[in-house]
Amino acid sequence: MAHVHLPPEIHARYLPRSSRANAVFGAMFAVGLASFVVRLTQDAQSAWISYVSNWLFFTSVSAGAVMFAVATWITKAKWNWSVRRVSQAQMIFLPIAFVLLLPMLTLREGYFPWIEMMASDPVVQKKAAYLNVPFLAVRNLLGVGILTGMALYFVYLALRPDMGLADTPDDHDASRKSWRGRLARGWLGQEQEEVRSYQRMTTMAPAFAAVYALALTFVSYDWAMSLEPHWFSTMFGPWFFMGGFWGGIAATILWSLYLRTKYKDVEHCVGLQVRHDLGKLAFAFTVFWAYLFFSQYIVIWYGKLPWEQAWIIHRSENGWGTYSVVTIFLCFVVPFAGLIGRKAKMKPPLLAGFATVILAGLWMERYGLVAPSLWHEGDPIFSLWHPLIGLMFLGLWLGSVRWFLTTFPAVQIWQPMSDPESLEAERPVQGVAGD
Repeated sequence: MAHVHLPPEIHARYLPRSSRANAVFGAMFAVGLASFVVRLTQDAQSAWISYVSNWLFFTSVSAGAVMFAVATWITKAKWNWSVRRVSQAQMIFLPIAFVLLLPMLTLREGYFPWIEMMASDPVVQKKAAYLNVPFLAVRNLLGVGILTGMALYFVYLALRPDMGLADTPDDHDASRKSWRGRLARGWLGQEQEEVRSYQRMTTMAPAFAAVYALALTFVSYDWAMSLEPHWFSTMFGPWFFMGGFWGGIAATILWSLYLRTKYKDVEHCVGLQVRHDLGKLAFAFTVFWAYLFFSQYIVIWYGKLPWEQAWIIHRSENGWGTYSVVTIFLCFVVPFAGLIGRKAKMKPPLLAGFATVILAGLWMERYGLVAPSLWHEGDPIFSLWHPLIGLMFLGLWLGSVRWFLTTFPAVQIWQPMSDPESLEAERPVQGVAGD
């Protein structure tokens, strides 16, 4: 691994506040909410399909970005020091996602086919211990709630040491000062705060990874896989939560490239090596997404069991085949061909373009997990209502992440100490036979 150069001093940098951006994000939310209400009066099932699939996309990407920050913390990575806070920032959407989950828990027969089938279908009846509305509500509230709480605490621990370094006399932003005061209550001193944050983050990071996998597995089973009550796949959960992790990397790329346009020193921090490493990760998980997809498909293909083939058939007939091909093209073919070389990883416009393609493909994939299972003859495959409703989620996601990066240092100022165990491992062994 190349030597990671840390500047001797890291300045507190924030995204500039923008009333124009706030107005645009507010308008997006208003258009999306109005579209959802109107569509709800026209076709309630279609409205909820768009709502749920958009929720699945933005929630998984936000959680995946935090998981990316946690994963690099677990592995004690240094290369991403300048973009670590950008990954952490997407945590701020998770409390919003928890609130947006609550209306989904009111859905019944119009969305979950297994509720009506439970009375007469023996296969579904054998799944009654899991497929029942009270347990669904409890596991979703607990899973998403615990995931959100742990993400909040992890990011709080990462932010707190910065509060002693970001308090500069020339910063007259009242909101920043207020938040610094809240996060710095009970201040123990800079060194003690850094040591405490490092130790607690290191302790809780593996637990967060386990909760992330479990919570998003529940989410994928309940809101997508259960819509085919006779079908099941043990690969479905990993396919879903690793897709979220991949989307979190792509979102980190886009926010980092946007941030580097605001300050010269940040432009230098998010330099060639960082962009190259982010591009390599985006490429690697492009391949991994295809591997998980094919691993799930191949056992269905060679098993030739009717209840397993149904899921694939619903996504390959009546126009859904074209949709599936476009999704695979965006999720795999384009980013694989584009990011396999070195140039696209180094050039910001190219890297941003391929990261956008990845997110667009993942957004289509989330819709494809839900809509074909509930589709009826005569319904549109894809309509303008779906992206319009998606504007509600996009406005909230963009607005919340931007608020975070304008309120807290967009580049983490304190850097974790060197791990004593790592230093010990790097020392040359003395007294080895033959020396």
